[in-house]
Amino acid sequence: MAALGWLTPRRRSATARSVLAGEASAEAARKSSQEAQETAPVLETADREPEFPVLGDDKAAAFFDLDNTVMQGAALFHFGRGLYKRKFFETRDLARFAWQQAWFRLAGVEDPEHMQEARDSALSIVKGHRVAELETIGEEIYDEYMADRIWPGTRALAQAHLDAGQKVWLVTAAPVEIAQVIARRLGLTGALGTVAESVGGVYTGKLVGEPLHGPAKAEAVRALASAEGLDLSRCAAYSDSHNDIPMLSLVGHPYAINPDAKLRRHAREKDWRLRDYRTGRKAAKVGIPAAAGVGAVAGGTAAAIALSRRRR
Repeated sequence: MAALGWLTPRRRSATARSVLAGEASAEAARKSSQEAQETAPVLETADREPEFPVLGDDKAAAFFDLDNTVMQGAALFHFGRGLYKRKFFETRDLARFAWQQAWFRLAGVEDPEHMQEARDSALSIVKGHRVAELETIGEEIYDEYMADRIWPGTRALAQAHLDAGQKVWLVTAAPVEIAQVIARRLGLTGALGTVAESVGGVYTGKLVGEPLHGPAKAEAVRALASAEGLDLSRCAAYSDSHNDIPMLSLVGHPYAINPDAKLRRHAREKDWRLRDYRTGRKAAKVGIPAAAGVGAVAGGTAAAIALSRRRR
């Protein structure tokens, strides 16, 4: 499908669009979190290192990228598979989704052209559909394609923050409705995601601002931290991509998880903590929260075994 013309910045500067996207995502995340607080699932606690995360520090929170950080692969592509199964689009579109997902899994990095094309396709597909319909479908798609792709090691890191009484947010370019489903299923506080415009509960096929990617993620985190009264120097952020360096640089505790080459190099230069669950390698620097401990090593090993079996 051809790219939609309105996605190309014209009168607005890129920075202004990033701020708009970030503020819209933060507003959607806070609203969803407030509605879900009383029904959030209670998960088992894990042993943790007392120094970090700090128990009871209500000025601290954690922000997790989704694709290839919390989950193997890209959420948007899994969402596309689910929509195809429900006959939202044709086989030729599924083939493109499959190729983009395969490239992402093999390369381990985001290709801007692929991501842009996927977003254009998704927006055109959901245009005219009700928001409530996509939220319900998102629950089903999570069970079908995403639940077994969560990295146990990263999940343990998120649980360490939850056990310390801190809020934990996903920050992703995926549609905010899908991101919120994933956050809720994992017992997290909420999610910052790309906000698609809707009127009267029906998608228009346009975005509010721009996709929550790169600088827009940093703006979303900044806006949420301001609204929540957080001290970013006491917060943590986790990502696999060099595109998220703006977000990682905002916080006092940045982590490179399953990093691409550029982020790995940057993290080493900045003395950031690293963890790679794709091969079971241990952190390149000590100091990872102890909640990652057994769960992290087991998660990395299990993931490596699973990937090996799939390749046979």
